[in-house]
Amino acid sequence: MPEATIPGTLKQDYGGGFVRTRFTMAGILALASILLCIHPGWTGNTMPENFVDLQKAIPSAVLDIRYYGDHNFLGTRVDGYQAPKCLITAPAAEALAKVQAELQEFSLSLKIYDCYRPQRAVDHFVRWAEDIRDTKTKAEFYPTVDKRNLFRAGYIAEKSGHSRGSTIDLTIVPVPVPEQEQYSPGQSLHACYLPAGERFQDNSIDMGTGFDCFHELSHPGNVNVGPQQRIHRLLLKTLMDKHGFRNYDREWWHFTLRNEPYPDTYFDFPVK
Repeated sequence: MPEATIPGTLKQDYGGGFVRTRFTMAGILALASILLCIHPGWTGNTMPENFVDLQKAIPSAVLDIRYYGDHNFLGTRVDGYQAPKCLITAPAAEALAKVQAELQEFSLSLKIYDCYRPQRAVDHFVRWAEDIRDTKTKAEFYPTVDKRNLFRAGYIAEKSGHSRGSTIDLTIVPVPVPEQEQYSPGQSLHACYLPAGERFQDNSIDMGTGFDCFHELSHPGNVNVGPQQRIHRLLLKTLMDKHGFRNYDREWWHFTLRNEPYPDTYFDFPVK
């Protein structure tokens, strides 16, 4: 069979004049293979075998996958979330199981907001942030921030550690688990940094702000948060640190496994 070629030619100057180069399909594929070796972060849509469903690994964990529904800063389901599941690498799940075991001794449990996040979801975040006219969730999630500054302030970025599979957003709930307020699109919104009784009624222990609150009070070490809320944050951070996770210094809920198996790879398979 004749070797496949890409129509057209390219002129290249190698110092001694122009040489016409015809690219073959085999050459294109070879070049792609080289680029994948140079850029190991480029990946396809297939979930690796060492990703697990956290609900199966830790059945007692509570799930509140915010990007599957409408109660998030976009105000709509996020691209790539086809099911309200927490997918995560096996090493991260094993570490979280140890955290959960310690919490259960005190009638407490982990509650999960987000785990693995497809790159297409991150791209959705970026598109939303670039549309400065869409401010329907501002009153709750970023009441003090000009949407034009979300990139500059570090709240939105083109890459997320969540896409590597070992980062998780979570909190702690008491057991028995209290009833969770149900969000209805269009309902009255309240600033995420307000006292617990005045903001959305999450059923977790009070961490001082709501989840995904784009506000300085969300910073884990912010001393302006009440003493009880700081104790709750310290409990979460201490247990997560003990079992191998580091906390992001701008979000009390955000943790990444220190020895993550894919530190340079950003996946894009859907959550399903």
